[in-house]
Amino acid sequence: MLKYLVIPAALLCATSAHADEGQWQPYQLPQLKSELKRIGIAIPAEKLADLSKHPMSAIVSLGGCSASFVSDAGLVVTNHHCAYGAIQRNSTPEHNYIANGYLAKTRADELPGGPNTLVYVTDKVENVTGRVLKDITPSMSGKARSEAVDKNIKALIAECESDKFYRCSVPAFHRGLEYYRIRQMMIRDVRLVYAPANSLGDFGGDIDNYEWPRHVGDYSFLRAYVGKDGRPAEPSPDNVPYKSKDFLVVSAAGLKNGDPVLLAGYPGRTSRYKLPSEIRYARDAAYPAKAAEIQSDLDVIAASTEKSEANAVRYASVVKGLNNVMKKTRGLIDGFARKDIAAIKDVQDAEFRAWYAKQPNSDKKLLAELDALIAADIALSDEEFGYSVATTSDLLKAAAPLYRLAQESAKPDAERELGFQQRDLPFIKARLNRLEQSYVGSVDQARFVAALQRYARLPKSMHVTGLDALLPPVDAVPALYAQSQLGDTATRLSWVGKDTAAFGASNDAFIKLAVKTDDVSQSLKDRRKELDGNLERVIPQYMAAVIAWKKSQGKPVYPDANSTLRVTYGTVSPYSPKDGITKGPFTTIEGIVEKNTGKAPFDAPQNLLDAIKAKRYGQFKDPVLGTVPVDFLTSADTTGGNSGSAVMNKNGELIGLNFDSTYESITKDWYFDRDITRAIHLDIRYMLWVMSEVDHADNVLKEMTIKYPKK
Repeated sequence: MLKYLVIPAALLCATSAHADEGQWQPYQLPQLKSELKRIGIAIPAEKLADLSKHPMSAIVSLGGCSASFVSDAGLVVTNHHCAYGAIQRNSTPEHNYIANGYLAKTRADELPGGPNTLVYVTDKVENVTGRVLKDITPSMSGKARSEAVDKNIKALIAECESDKFYRCSVPAFHRGLEYYRIRQMMIRDVRLVYAPANSLGDFGGDIDNYEWPRHVGDYSFLRAYVGKDGRPAEPSPDNVPYKSKDFLVVSAAGLKNGDPVLLAGYPGRTSRYKLPSEIRYARDAAYPAKAAEIQSDLDVIAASTEKSEANAVRYASVVKGLNNVMKKTRGLIDGFARKDIAAIKDVQDAEFRAWYAKQPNSDKKLLAELDALIAADIALSDEEFGYSVATTSDLLKAAAPLYRLAQESAKPDAERELGFQQRDLPFIKARLNRLEQSYVGSVDQARFVAALQRYARLPKSMHVTGLDALLPPVDAVPALYAQSQLGDTATRLSWVGKDTAAFGASNDAFIKLAVKTDDVSQSLKDRRKELDGNLERVIPQYMAAVIAWKKSQGKPVYPDANSTLRVTYGTVSPYSPKDGITKGPFTTIEGIVEKNTGKAPFDAPQNLLDAIKAKRYGQFKDPVLGTVPVDFLTSADTTGGNSGSAVMNKNGELIGLNFDSTYESITKDWYFDRDITRAIHLDIRYMLWVMSEVDHADNVLKEMTIKYPKK
């Protein structure tokens, strides 16, 4: 039986959660049995903890988004914005599937998702903390410790990947207190089945992003394909649909205010256990700098693509991603201004330190050392930000890792840096291939010129030692692009496998720049290794103490999100963002008509508007609302990476797709505030209604198992 194999002693005594806070590892759910029962979840907690059983066996990752199987033939449902790369890849000005949507009426019509569209099926998770930390001693330097941990992790991964159809990883939990080895089947042939028009799948666009009320049909369908032997295979016309051993039944019965939900997916990153000094750095320095940088880059892309529809299409996915990060970053800045989370953390930190000082055998030097390391981390993060600005060129970002690959390839595979082993070659090639759809030389040149100018204006604390003298003058940048062939995909890929001598002899301008700046880049990475190694020695001691302190108060103990499978729960619930205003929990299709202006991003498709006007609600009419619901709110604890996560009812049936959070909720990455934290989900009834009444995706509807409400 495939499930979590070891329950770590550090968390055996975790107490039940307060409110709906917590992004729980599945193995922890039996500890929350009474809480799940209290809100009305009917699935036994022990079943939820088992990855081989329904519904967890139907939950998958897309490597940045979440999704779920909804048929036994590898049909996957996720968000429209999660499938956007695959939609864009197949779009041209003549066949613009972004604008018009796409529906494959037969499996032969399904379009290739490309090398960056993958499906990961998690089937095994085991605690390997002891093996990761084997032979680690307190006397090691930070760099030596970091490299020793990496060596042990690489050995664990190699052991796990003896079956080459699996992809394994060993992420840290609780900032290095624990490590789990995660095995995932990686399906590499993934095809686009159906996506609604962008004016439906992204109705409201960036204006409505992170806002409520929402009226967006954020869904798309993909299909996973494997070889005829049922094993993952390279994309091929001979492949067959993956026979998923489990899938979610879709429920059109809907929910009402107060109903319980379960949500399963792969949340990206949270920072719930960070120190007040780290919050202030993010609030006062890191996030404002990040927002300014992204906006400047967006402005350059807009100016460089405005006269070419083809170039705008090529950069559509890049712009969409940047805009999403920008909206979240600004939301974090506004959230920190609205609520002084640092001050709240100050109180908690003072209480913790007072408690810790009273504990027998506590290390009196621990917290002072931790504070010093956090200060060093902040200083180094400034330089890393500066380096990222100075290297804002897709061609340089292609050349630099290629040269690093050449250097690492001279070593035995087990001794190479993580990310440059033989197992990583498909991903390196996929990243190089990605530029095929999202690169234009003139646009990249404009971005690089503007970035170099911005870098020159950054404070000296953000300038990397030794880098400035190696960067090209702004007036020399056009010559770099004229003297490089890396804009051609075949040329980029041809550098994979070449040795360092070939790089040293190259006349390609960006290859030469990558070679010239490599020492500075490696020096920065080595300094990061030294610091991280020391942090990984001290922070686990701190986290063990924090966990003990929280458990003594009966507070929830769960790890920060780290892109691994998690389960959260909550209830359908409105919220009050400010005095006198209550929002939610449902929106309806009539709201689309109210918002529609006929101009992007509020330009609903005419056939959708016609169906609403005719009140063709069919069996998707909500008995309370009297119409078809579109989106809804719950108190579930989510973050980036949860996009596409299955939202399930008490019986584990699919009733929604997570796609966003309210603007007031964005700071939940740092602090969970039950009163205003709300996740935004697509109501599955709206998806089914559009498929039936608007897009006539009858073949996809027929493939799913749908439970309709009793008449």
